[in-house]
Amino acid sequence: MAQTLDVRGEICPYPMMRTVSALKKLSTDERTLEVVTDHPPTLETIPTQAARLGFTTAVEEVGGSEWRIVLTRDRD
Repeated sequence: MAQTLDVRGEICPYPMMRTVSALKKLSTDERTLEVVTDHPPTLETIPTQAARLGFTTAVEEVGGSEWRIVLTRDRD
């Protein structure tokens, strides 16, 4: 089951910083983190930082100005 991080209402750089922190805390058994955001710049900053940590990204619009960013750990 994926963990969810809700960063709605937060602006850069905080959503990205909180996401990186959460990714680093995932156990080896956990592969996925879902981030819910309403701040458009995070659609670029979060995937960039997640890729550096070995995660792939899928973005889904879930509302008029709300997105779910699904970050999945690449297989070793």
